[in-house]
Amino acid sequence: MTFPRLIINALVAAVFCGIPVVASAQATVDDFLDRLANPELRNWDVVEEEVYQRWSISGSATADYLLRRAHAAMEAEDYEAAYEHLTALVDHAPEFAEGWNARATLFFEQQMYGPAIADLQRVLALEPRHFGALTGLGLMLEDMGNYDGALAAYNAAFAIHPNQPDILRLLNRLRVQLEGEAL
Repeated sequence: MTFPRLIINALVAAVFCGIPVVASAQATVDDFLDRLANPELRNWDVVEEEVYQRWSISGSATADYLLRRAHAAMEAEDYEAAYEHLTALVDHAPEFAEGWNARATLFFEQQMYGPAIADLQRVLALEPRHFGALTGLGLMLEDMGNYDGALAAYNAAFAIHPNQPDILRLLNRLRVQLEGEAL
């Protein structure tokens, strides 16, 4: 995404979310995450997209290139190439949470939960409010039968992003399932 497009996205988010336009160009991902936590936020999807956009910018042309190549490889279902790009990415930029998240996604899609969870732990150490990582962690823990862990992960994701319907759906479904088992 080009720099002018990022500015346009920030301005759109400002208009729809009530952020002062002067401050929007300098808003950080934390500012947008703070807004996302508001359960009354209208147009939460615009703010969510801004968060994802900001998480995808590493500050390194090499890291950004590797992430783009990995995403293209994943779309082409070339998982070996995606793995190579993502491993090079996390080696090159170990402080870039989205590199770890992308590789966790690759592992998740291949049902390799051990490596996926290990990478998500790195994501969450770098970006504790990564609601996508928490949701993915919850999905895997639930699939592995760790319902308490899954519930904790979904609750944490919901606290960060209470407007995301997928998180709410997963949380409510697991709550109903657990209440049914308790009876």
